[in-house]
Amino acid sequence: MSQPSRFDRGHTDDLMSFLAAGPSPYHAVATAAERLEKAGFRHLAETDAWDGTSGGKYVLRGGAIVAWYVPEGADPHTPFRIVGAHTDSPNLRVKPLPDTGAHGWRQVAVEIYGGPLLNSWLDRDLGLAGRLTLRDGSSRLVNVDRPLLRVPQLAIHLDRTVASEGLKLDKQRHLQPVWGLGHDVRDGDLIAFLEEENGLERGSVTGWDLMTHPIERPAYLGRDEEFVAGPRMDNLLSVHAGTAALAAVAGGPGAADLPYVPVLAAFDHEENGSQSDTGADGPLLGGVLERSVFARGGSYEDRARAFAGTVCLSSDTGHAVHPNYAERHDPTHHPRVNGGPILKVNVNNRYATDGSGRAVFAAACEKADVPFQSFVSNNSMPCGTTIGPITAARHGIRTVDIGVAILSMHSARELCGDRDPYLLANALAAFLEG
Repeated sequence: MSQPSRFDRGHTDDLMSFLAAGPSPYHAVATAAERLEKAGFRHLAETDAWDGTSGGKYVLRGGAIVAWYVPEGADPHTPFRIVGAHTDSPNLRVKPLPDTGAHGWRQVAVEIYGGPLLNSWLDRDLGLAGRLTLRDGSSRLVNVDRPLLRVPQLAIHLDRTVASEGLKLDKQRHLQPVWGLGHDVRDGDLIAFLEEENGLERGSVTGWDLMTHPIERPAYLGRDEEFVAGPRMDNLLSVHAGTAALAAVAGGPGAADLPYVPVLAAFDHEENGSQSDTGADGPLLGGVLERSVFARGGSYEDRARAFAGTVCLSSDTGHAVHPNYAERHDPTHHPRVNGGPILKVNVNNRYATDGSGRAVFAAACEKADVPFQSFVSNNSMPCGTTIGPITAARHGIRTVDIGVAILSMHSARELCGDRDPYLLANALAAFLEG
């Protein structure tokens, strides 16, 4: 197979920079927005009136972004081509009363977000990032990207059962990180530290959405550097690919004559059910698409026609066959890293793919000269799910579940192939072009 020409290894280098720049969903969408701005997209406030002009536009809401490109002369009933993804990853998040400690150790109280591999967060140097809300209602992104916190593991000498029975962690007692010494726990200490760290007036912060992140940089791995190891691939890998694909299509020579309105929709809160104002089960995507139709002079009939012709690729990471646990996979479906993106199928609608959706994705991959693989779960194992079925059910949009095969999903540090990110980006660009 010839190598795709639109993206190359430089795309994977850029992915690693994107992963490092996105320690929280808020940082991830801010980084995506910055890249789209450079590609000529402009920010629209949801509180403003929208016009029907052509060109690239985007909306930010918390940790979610919806961006779209209106070709010149697009009709109100022009269908959409959507790349869907999510911005959140499992991690440890700071509680409302963060200052705690015991026995001379000062600690930060955290809550488990999503379903992380808890052991992967032990004995790692952790930073702290997220969003501070100020007294005047404004917000500030913060990122302490240096060794600040650590969840120390209990020495084997103090728990000999680990060798025979495996590691057992209590989510409440064993995951609270240390960050200092002192016998007196002082309420407000962590937030005061962040205020000082970011040049804010003492007492100006009245709300926060903060989370820990491993500070180790993404890196190529292996004898021939065929792998990429890094944090938050689930699912910033797809957000990055979708951002790159949308920017490339909007800036391409045929942008004015695109038969569809290409869209990137990257949601928050996928890891805990998507039910929020920034999640896939919320009103954000439908509201943006409808307003785009109405801003171009469309009616409800135009909206219905546009949605009927719309297709969404729900892009999320999936499971590559694990060499040490091959029996956990379906015996005839073994997706491998650097084998191209995967098409996810589950007849019980844990994934939204059907035969007609498969044909759409196959056509995009053929156009991009990209191979693809199929993924189904072992019948004896429960199957995960994505934003795909939610998007299909909520909006009546034909949806196809795809992604990149990785190892160590939900670990603090995941593993993918070095070629798969740009193979995915090429397939997404071909799909958005129609």
